[in-house]
Amino acid sequence: MPAHPVSEFIVFLPTQQWEATRHFYEQVLRLPCVLEQTDCCIYKVAGGGYLGFCQRSEVPQPTERVILTLVSDEVDAWYEHLKAHGIPITKPPTLNERYQIYHLFAQDPNGYLVEIQRFNDPDWNTEK
Repeated sequence: MPAHPVSEFIVFLPTQQWEATRHFYEQVLRLPCVLEQTDCCIYKVAGGGYLGFCQRSEVPQPTERVILTLVSDEVDAWYEHLKAHGIPITKPPTLNERYQIYHLFAQDPNGYLVEIQRFNDPDWNTEK
């Protein structure tokens, strides 16, 4: 039986840091807010992939278990950009031979880890 098609993907995360979160994702990462609701904003990340943040008075912990990975060939440029905006870098650009990736980790205003990653694996193909 064939799978039913999925046209888009959204991950929703709670935030207590509404203004700081909006600044980080809109001004620093420059992701467009494509739908603003009463207490939620949905950002277009790539293709049919979206990230939504909703303002909440309580946020489940631990936030450090959440990793938001953005794939880009420009890891070093992202590193300089994030540093220039005073974003906490938890791991500078590093080659990870086990997974054949080059990546960095930063922290958003909520404590969520944001990974910027380039695949070095020749078998990686986003069109699969």
